[in-house]
Amino acid sequence: MPTDLQWHLVQTVTPPEWLIADIQQIAPEISGQYLAQLLWQRGFHDPQAIPSFLDPNHYPPMPPSAFGVEMAQAIQRLIQACDRNQKVAIWGDFDADGITSTAVLWDGLGQFFPQNHSLTYTIPNRITESHGLHRPGIERLAAQGYQLIVTCDTGSTNLAEIEYANDLGLEVIITDHHTLPPERPPVVAIINPRSLPSDHPLAHLSGVAVAYKLVEALYSALPKVPEQPLDHLLDLVAIGLIADLVDLKGDCRYLAQRGIQQLQRQLTQRTRPGVAKLLELCKRNGDRPTDISFGLGPRINAVSRIHGEASFCVELLTSKDPARCQQLAEETELANTRRKSLQKDVLKQVTRQLDQLDLSTTSVIVLSNPQWPIGVLGLVAGQIAQTYGRPTILLCEETVAEDGSVRLARGSARSVNQIDLYQLVHSQASLLTSFGGHPFAAGLSLPVANLPLLVAGINQQARQQQTTAPAAVIQADLVLTLAEIAADGGRSLFKELKWLEPCGMGNPVPKILIRNCWFEQVWNENIRDRKGNKVQYIKTTFKICDASLTAGFSGLWWGHYKEEIPTDACDAIVELDFNAYKKRYEVRLAAVRPAADNLTQAAYPILDWRQGQTQADQALVVHQCPHSWSTVQDWITQAQMVGKPLAIAYEEPDVADTATVWQRLVGLAKFLARTEESVSLALLQSRLNIGPQALQVGLDSLQVFGFVVQGQPQAVQLGFNPTADVLAPAERQQAILKFLDAVREEQFQQRYFQTISVDVIGAYADPT
Repeated sequence: MPTDLQWHLVQTVTPPEWLIADIQQIAPEISGQYLAQLLWQRGFHDPQAIPSFLDPNHYPPMPPSAFGVEMAQAIQRLIQACDRNQKVAIWGDFDADGITSTAVLWDGLGQFFPQNHSLTYTIPNRITESHGLHRPGIERLAAQGYQLIVTCDTGSTNLAEIEYANDLGLEVIITDHHTLPPERPPVVAIINPRSLPSDHPLAHLSGVAVAYKLVEALYSALPKVPEQPLDHLLDLVAIGLIADLVDLKGDCRYLAQRGIQQLQRQLTQRTRPGVAKLLELCKRNGDRPTDISFGLGPRINAVSRIHGEASFCVELLTSKDPARCQQLAEETELANTRRKSLQKDVLKQVTRQLDQLDLSTTSVIVLSNPQWPIGVLGLVAGQIAQTYGRPTILLCEETVAEDGSVRLARGSARSVNQIDLYQLVHSQASLLTSFGGHPFAAGLSLPVANLPLLVAGINQQARQQQTTAPAAVIQADLVLTLAEIAADGGRSLFKELKWLEPCGMGNPVPKILIRNCWFEQVWNENIRDRKGNKVQYIKTTFKICDASLTAGFSGLWWGHYKEEIPTDACDAIVELDFNAYKKRYEVRLAAVRPAADNLTQAAYPILDWRQGQTQADQALVVHQCPHSWSTVQDWITQAQMVGKPLAIAYEEPDVADTATVWQRLVGLAKFLARTEESVSLALLQSRLNIGPQALQVGLDSLQVFGFVVQGQPQAVQLGFNPTADVLAPAERQQAILKFLDAVREEQFQQRYFQTISVDVIGAYADPT
């Protein structure tokens, strides 16, 4: 375990009375005090936003037509295929989002195309084929007479495979949410929320939600054809959404809320016997997002992690045959217990390797081992990233040529602390053979010989983006006594906090600090599978006590041994949960350490005034969105010098196209060269809306074109030397590209700082 875990307490606020009143209007059975405090701390300051966040009945979902011409073209082609009795193939992916996406299209398109006759699906093998379209599968579909492929949760960057499909007479519709290619691929349509503005209500849809929007549009175009209601698909949508790493806001939150309402009916109505059986096996009711994130999602993912092949999971989710579903559900459960054991073994091995590293000089953890099973590397990478506060890449080395001449390292990467992992790994694209994913999770492969270069390059890139050593941060949202938590057996507080659900990225599960507590009846045990076999995955159970409560409150700590629980007084950060198996409320321990004044708040709190504020004289207010952490550190230092809190009040940055920024820079350079006037660097940065690093790269690039830059560090004077040796066009182009990359990086940082919470800034400001 790392020793640099930082504890951070969110600044305590008193929510306005109108917010509590609005909450009680929607939920009269709760006090609303704790919920109001959490909502206010998380930036919900607009009265109009409260009802639609808490109650899906007040949320107006976006129509599929928001995807514009791409959706229209997709629907037109599907109607054509339906009219002409053409054969359609669904091409999915093997994780929970990809499996549920495939199931949504299988059930949804199955209302228009006869299943197993005009409609089929294919899922790549996680171990042997990895993500995306591939030629052997395309060839098989072409040989079987299929004329249209509809992808889900995959395909956006498979340009060569799409062209190959076209050559074989197969047209392609892409539904996906991963990175878009630089140019539109040769497809009928590409429906991808990354084409929408970042603040669009559909911008964060996962693969399953995009697939659902396609089916929704087809239902709207041919309303008399479907026999099943569209809402029948929403439980599948909720499973995929919550299991995937997407922000649960906008339509994502709405669909997840609706889907959970549908999911909790499964144990009684059993419209999906496979889903109902899985809920029984994981001892869940289906009424909470954690029933997916800790129950259904890991089980669906486990099949491909252990077996590679996961096609039967689609059958498990969609079949109406109870006997067949029971068989498939039991196979899924056994795969999950095997996954837990493998994950624990790999985690131990990774931790041993980390003990040999100097983490003070490591910004990104990159480790490899030929013995690691590739199926669990993403899970372990996520655990390591959270524990050590660093993006983590774990790779399995394998031989891909019979003579042993080609060795590849293939694996998974996970991010932490809102660091854009995709940009980090993409910066090393020249070393990789394949790469795909999004800012928080990715898969990659590269020659083993390139591993040292990857380690050096990605750490250098990460260090350029940060000014302090990374560290794991755990945040507490509320400070409560056990008497406050355990009132009514925990039911009252649980019921109130449940209104925040579904929780996830951008809306984390509330964490509670309990000060000066102690533990009794501490015990740990190995979990057993359904056959009674011991699984090498442990949990510690306990009673947590403090002076406010005469009897302890039940709790557990996953993946930890009883020896890790302090025997003296301590402080603990917990989450309140409901144990559906034991029918009781209990806490899940997130962090613990000896009691001390160890949970710090910044001496000068960071205030979030991005929603508007009038008390400007009480704080140091900044209005310009920063380009880097160094700028933030300058603000924090200034605030401390004047003895005021720092208030961030910047609006969304006006981000220009990078080519336009270059043209503006050249125009300014020509003007300054003619006038021979000196200009401050701060003014140039303001005119171009770039930071000091990008400006320095730009000034260096100008010199390649014959400009002469004199002066600095505060001001420069530009001239032009017509007799200067001009570099070759390729080198001049390289200089421009270097500047454009620097601007893109700063623009990414600005988008990051526009959405970053003040809690993260506070943790950065006070890293003790």
